[in-house]
Amino acid sequence: MIEQATNESLSANFVTAKKSRPSGFTVWFTGLPAAGKSTLAQLLRDRLDDIYDGYVEILDGDEIRKGLSKDLGLSKEDREEHARRVSYVAKVLSRNGVVAIVALISPYRKSREFAKELIGADRFVEVFVKASLETCRRRDPKGLYAKAEKGEITNLTGLQEPYEEPLNPDVVLDTERFGPNECVEQLVSYLLKKGLLSRAYTV
Repeated sequence: MIEQATNESLSANFVTAKKSRPSGFTVWFTGLPAAGKSTLAQLLRDRLDDIYDGYVEILDGDEIRKGLSKDLGLSKEDREEHARRVSYVAKVLSRNGVVAIVALISPYRKSREFAKELIGADRFVEVFVKASLETCRRRDPKGLYAKAEKGEITNLTGLQEPYEEPLNPDVVLDTERFGPNECVEQLVSYLLKKGLLSRAYTV
């Protein structure tokens, strides 16, 4: 878990900062289905919109599959291609002064390393949304685990397909131990300490 020694003072200043425009970076949430990626992405956007009004965009894996990746399936090759496309969109957004919040299972380390290299390490934050398989199965908001257990789907990440946990993520958010708002607070504190939010912080 990230260090929280100065969370309170940093966050207090963050909340009271005036609206500004970010320098552009990408926050990449990865984790098992139902780990909490989409929930945290939405909460983070709500939080950053307080400052970066209009310069924050969520790239949700399921939504992008309806458009940009509509032609792709769930094979390993297609999943990698899906992540590659999302990486390029995130790069363009970040380069143009937008905070790109990616919520994508992105099960392979190779894909996430590609994204980091493409976007640039100084603009990329890998966030591992941590939750055990049992917890994710119990949550199951989309019914995916239930379908897998019935044999209706055969390629669910973490259950039937591999998920490669990050070896050195920038941030680990344990959604079993902490609630969504606590997790976002931890992430915001990290972004402040890393300097990615320093512009707004100093306004």
